[in-house]
This record gives sequence, structure tokens and C-alpha cells, in this order.
Amino acid sequence: MVSRRESKRARMMLDARLAELPSAEAFAVPRGGWVRSIRDALGMSAAELGRRLGVAHSSVFDLERSERAGGVRLDTLRKAADALDCTLVYAFVPNRGLEATVRARAEELADDDLRAVDHTMALEDQKVETPPHVREELVQQLAGSRELWSRRP
Repeated sequence: MVSRRESKRARMMLDARLAELPSAEAFAVPRGGWVRSIRDALGMSAAELGRRLGVAHSSVFDLERSERAGGVRLDTLRKAADALDCTLVYAFVPNRGLEATVRARAEELADDDLRAVDHTMALEDQKVETPPHVREELVQQLAGSRELWSRRP
């Protein structure tokens, strides 16, 4: 298990690297799939791609169908990419930064905790407004805690 400090450093480094990438939409799979789209753009027949891959042209059609269905294996795509003189790029592109994802989760848990405290205090007729710095301290504590992802809100 990595330490909290190492985890935060890794998040920040990955966030910086990922910030250099285009948006996820830039990597959206073409309607016919990447193999078919690149093959067609190159003017390469299924028979020629099959020859380059060492398989029958019917296997190329199977590969293209499998890619469109989302069931193709990465090693198969890598071989097809090589045969098409391409580089297969495989990545997870976060919907927001990793640090933002951790903060949002910590805020969700903190707000849940504070709601429970507010509820208990209201039942005892002792409700007080939680100062923003208290919430922020709780968010920071939760962001670095091991229970961040294991705990249910």
C-alpha cells in the first residue's frame, strides 16, 4: 500500500501528464471502429491486412466486428495497429482531474458526516451552523484517509 503522501504525489504527476492530452472526445472510436476506419483511409483491403497479420481476410472482418462490439483484446488491436503502421494508445482519461475526483469524494463524505451531526444536534435542540473551516479540515482529513473509497456515504 502506498503512503498518503505518495498517493497525492502520484495523483499530481498523473494530473499534469493527463492535462497535456486532448479531451476524451478526440479519442472517440469512429463508427466503424479504428481498424476499419484506418484500413479504409489507407485504401487497404481486408485481404491485404489479413496477409500482414498472417490471417485470412475473414478473420479481419471478425476483428473489425469484435472491435465495434467492444470485445476485442488489446493484444489483437496492438497487432492490427502494427500492421497498419499505427501505434495503439491505451489510456484512462479522467472525466475531471484525479485531485478533483479525490476532493469531490472527500466533500461527499464530509457533507454526509456533517449532516449526521447537524441532525443529532437538531434533535437535542442544540443546532449550530458548522463553520466553513471545520468542513475544510474534515475534507482534507478524509482526502488523505484510507477509508476514502471503502466507506459508503
